[in-house]
Amino acid sequence: MQQFAEECSKEAGNPHDPYLWLEEIDGEQARAWVAGRNAESEGELESRPGFAPLRERLKAILDSREKIPYVGVHGGLCYNFWRDADHVRGIWRRTTLAQYRQPEPQWETVLDLDELARFENENWVWAGVAWLEPHGDRVLVSLSRGGGDAHEMREFDLDACSFVADGFFLPEAKSDVAWIDRDTLFVGTDFGPGSLTESGYPRIVKEWRRGTPLESALTVYEAGEDDLAASGHKDSTPGFEREFVQRQIGFYTSELFLRRGGQLVPVPKPLDANAFTVRGQLVIELRSDWQPGALLYPQGALLATDFERFMQGGLDFQLLFTPTPETSLDGVAVTRGALLLTILDKVKNRVVELRHVDGDGGWQRREVAVPGMGALGVAALDPDESDEFFLTVTDFLHPTTLYLMRVGEDGREPLKAMPAFFDAHPYTVGQHAARSQDGTMVPYFVVMNRDTKLDGANPTLLYGYGGFEVALKPFYSGLTGAAWLDAGGIYVLANIRGGGEFGPRWHQAALKQHRQRAFDDFIAVAEDLAARGLTSPRHLGIMGGSNGGLLVGAALTQRPELFGAVVCQVPLLDMRRYHELLAGASWMGEYGDPDDPAEWSYLARYSPYHNVFAHRHYPRVLFTTSTRDDRVHPGHARKMAARMLEQGHDVLYWENTEGGHAGAADNAQTARMYALTYTFLLEQLR
Repeated sequence: MQQFAEECSKEAGNPHDPYLWLEEIDGEQARAWVAGRNAESEGELESRPGFAPLRERLKAILDSREKIPYVGVHGGLCYNFWRDADHVRGIWRRTTLAQYRQPEPQWETVLDLDELARFENENWVWAGVAWLEPHGDRVLVSLSRGGGDAHEMREFDLDACSFVADGFFLPEAKSDVAWIDRDTLFVGTDFGPGSLTESGYPRIVKEWRRGTPLESALTVYEAGEDDLAASGHKDSTPGFEREFVQRQIGFYTSELFLRRGGQLVPVPKPLDANAFTVRGQLVIELRSDWQPGALLYPQGALLATDFERFMQGGLDFQLLFTPTPETSLDGVAVTRGALLLTILDKVKNRVVELRHVDGDGGWQRREVAVPGMGALGVAALDPDESDEFFLTVTDFLHPTTLYLMRVGEDGREPLKAMPAFFDAHPYTVGQHAARSQDGTMVPYFVVMNRDTKLDGANPTLLYGYGGFEVALKPFYSGLTGAAWLDAGGIYVLANIRGGGEFGPRWHQAALKQHRQRAFDDFIAVAEDLAARGLTSPRHLGIMGGSNGGLLVGAALTQRPELFGAVVCQVPLLDMRRYHELLAGASWMGEYGDPDDPAEWSYLARYSPYHNVFAHRHYPRVLFTTSTRDDRVHPGHARKMAARMLEQGHDVLYWENTEGGHAGAADNAQTARMYALTYTFLLEQLR
């Protein structure tokens, strides 16, 4: 294996690698190759009798006006971004909370993206807004060409519902901006040569005043070129206003500075901990054990302390959450008077309410009575003014319901509910566990028809991710129900290591040199499905995107005999060059540094691009990606497909021209992408 790793290292470092030209986004030869592969794949899959009706059904689901219009509340108004058949690129709109409570709210359009795109002849995709808080009448609107991470930023007047003439503006870049006050911004952007990190993100934070040229903005902080990024933000809570600058060293390590009196004062948190202020308190989420004084606080815990006392050296903390082997912290929401913790317990959510008592500095704890189903989401209405919050409740078979709740109470006011996009009555959900190679028990969910025969002949789709501390939880998907379950398929969601289902320990168990554990976990689930008689290799397909694309690429090359089909979406596959492509350098904390011989030695063992061979038999693969993906380079999928085709393997390839890392920029593109995907899977596995 060591000899193989050395051979791979030499080959991957060869500037004459015959596939490097596929890393050219706009290269004529690369464009021609993509066009040819797209034509072949579309010609085959779109000619299938079931493709057109499936695409139309999926588009009808995506365009449905009965979907939940999720909102954020600002200045007493509910804002929502909405797409349907009449608003292909979408509209940004608003209404009152009283109207939102109605079955058919009256909406006011704030910005029509379709109209803007037509007027400016641009393929604009909505990339969100940055709010002037509190109660500001301005936002910074981000617009992406084709759905990439890079975006153009413009100041927008919420009273006039128009862009501000001569207002703040930044050209297309991976910018990071935040309001300081109405006339001042923190801004990080591409200021010119040397202003970006090796990952392609801003490394310089400046203070930019209205009416002054960007070139004259005051430099507040400079991170190193080998850091991930730098940014500034302001806590605008009335009475507790504070400015902060953050140096993001790597994906999981950062330094935080308080900006006070023109000086940057370090906030002495652990490098790998997250920290934020809630009025007079500093809240710290630990990724590792921490012993700042006499007491040891465990990995995965949530702590709180008086902010000013901590800045003076105080080390008295309140322990707000302590993880167990089966529980982890999934999220924190802040209302005017409480913290709401969303906790994962055996990969199912519950909610805990914490209220700070000013007198003794303690916290009152209360379990919130919520439906004991699958996944719960909590979002505060207005953290500065209200103790109300939104609660979303969902699982695989029950359409998502949105409730309005209040701190201190268990009553739930149902606001909106997603319609049922497929008949769930025939199906059931089970949770099982597979024993991985090192003995670790790996949970997974199975959604299937109650009458499923355990004869190994059921078309089954196994989905996984296993990276970046991302937890995969139960979810309701009309697309999955309509395209897969209703076609007789079994759907499986694997909670493998590398994810966040059991907190930092579950994630860190598969970091860097331990990455193989994530692949072993996924393979163990596949073997367990066959052992239970649910499916067999001939009928088992796997699917994953981004880091999940790396996962299925590794599973494909390591255990090809276990699978009948593979869908590899916007993937990482060339682990020798990933850090040189787009944002890849920012993920070295997750995977390792290929330029370090010791770290390349383990990357080489699983890098899919370096472990696919002509003499082996592989299941058929569908690669999907996007030309406009400026996060994970489409060259990964292109090169892997080209190498497999040259070796004589059966490969389909589809590259959307826009869509960014999501792979699709609007509902029609999304429907087409998934109609191609599920048509492929049904053809191969049924």
